Amino acid sequence: MKRIFSPDTWMIQEGLTFVRIIIGLLMAYHGWEVFDNAKMEEYAKWESFNSHTSPATMVYIGKSAELISGVLLALGLFTRIAAVILIVTMLYICFKVGNGRFWYEDQHPFLFALMGLIYFFAGGGKYSIDNILFKKK
Repeated sequence: MKRIFSPDTWMIQEGLTFVRIIIGLLMAYHGWEVFDNAKMEEYAKWESFNSHTSPATMVYIGKSAELISGVLLALGLFTRIAAVILIVTMLYICFKVGNGRFWYEDQHPFLFALMGLIYFFAGGGKYSIDNILFKKK
């Protein structure tokens, strides 16, 4: 019981790794739609993309960003770069594609952006490919 109320960290690396992998898998799942032409055509018809000269390109860029950032986060590879890609993509979805009502209607992309911010500052952690590749010896 003391551990629950203690201000000391407990299994922080394991917890951050678990959440990082889940976020990465969710993003990869959403980004996987890049391979569904019918879905992509449907997204390109949305009113929020009409202002762009090539709505389909914007949709493919967004879905590709979701897929790439998701895979990289799940693996813990180039975690901070993946986090920036995730943050920019989700904020664009929240404020440009959505209504910008992050306190209610568009909160899922905004929450993903906030989670990306955590991994921008925390990095991949102990259980990541980043740790294997870039660990100081």
